[in-house]
Amino acid sequence: MRTARTITAMAAAAVTSAALITTPATAGPVTDWDRMLAQQPLVRTADAIQAEVRRGGHAGFAGLVLEDDHVALWWKGDVPAAVRDTASQGEAPVAFEAARHSEAELREAAEVVQAQRGPGVHAIKLPADGSGLVLGATSEFATRAVDVDVPVRTVVEEPLAPVSRQNDAPPWKGGATIVLGNAACTSGFSVRNGDNARFLLTAGHCGNPDVRVTDPTGEYIGTAGAKHGDHDIMLIPTGNVVNQQYVGGGDSNSTEVVRGWGDVYTGEYLCQSGVTSARVTGAPVCDIKVLFFYADREDLVEGEQVNGRPAARAGDSGGPVYGPSSSGGVIAKGTVTRAAGARIGFQDFRTASRDFGVYIPL
Repeated sequence: MRTARTITAMAAAAVTSAALITTPATAGPVTDWDRMLAQQPLVRTADAIQAEVRRGGHAGFAGLVLEDDHVALWWKGDVPAAVRDTASQGEAPVAFEAARHSEAELREAAEVVQAQRGPGVHAIKLPADGSGLVLGATSEFATRAVDVDVPVRTVVEEPLAPVSRQNDAPPWKGGATIVLGNAACTSGFSVRNGDNARFLLTAGHCGNPDVRVTDPTGEYIGTAGAKHGDHDIMLIPTGNVVNQQYVGGGDSNSTEVVRGWGDVYTGEYLCQSGVTSARVTGAPVCDIKVLFFYADREDLVEGEQVNGRPAARAGDSGGPVYGPSSSGGVIAKGTVTRAAGARIGFQDFRTASRDFGVYIPL
């Protein structure tokens, strides 16, 4: 609920954002892509705030949420002047909301829960409003032993399970079928490191380092390299790659240019383009709304397909999770890891950048 401390950052920003977000009545039905494009002023505003939080090491930060017409910044205590100044310069209105706990406090509590939790607890989640921890569990009884100094809410739900284009050709692209030994997965994004070496990014559970990676016809792509098992990401060194990904159906050759990568925010709408879902639906799975960031060793992001459709299927693992670029093409957001019905777990690109030092050139 909106608190008395909520303010709107700039009236001018509100007018500008409204003009960008509102779809004229004559424009026809709003598509999932329209919805994501309409969020871009919110995303850019959140990006600027997030950058200031990281730069200044501000301890009171709890989370950022993309609401329908503004960015909600949840904060414990007084918001520093530098953060307020950054918010006032954004394209979208910013509402300052009072949080009970900071993100740092919740992550510290999550470490305690991680050590205490039994086998019935399968996820530790961080609400962006700083209200406490949310535990995904197989039963209410699974969390009775958890003892921490922050509120803990249990959600009984099915655990997310691994969801491990038919004939890509070099230069290799994202969203294509890749075969790692006996496993068929989806390529994520073409990335580079500081030495300008090229890789394909995919899911770690698809294979292990040194496994041979091919397309479905057996054409050699590369040999699997560095892997972070907990974060479920892996690099496949291969020099012949391009900043493009498939976005059509299972047999489509439709691609989009990948124009860099961006952070992920609670409330953001995204798409995923795994090969199996593309075959089944004839298109990417979109209208995936970000719900939580995990605070356990896997450090995943959880989203949900808002219309209740399957968010991902077996074989989508490693596939690109993305949003639109305002200049055309797409922005990399992460790679598919797990799914359970309409829910999806994916690893955000910032984690891959931190783990492997990789990036996507603009």
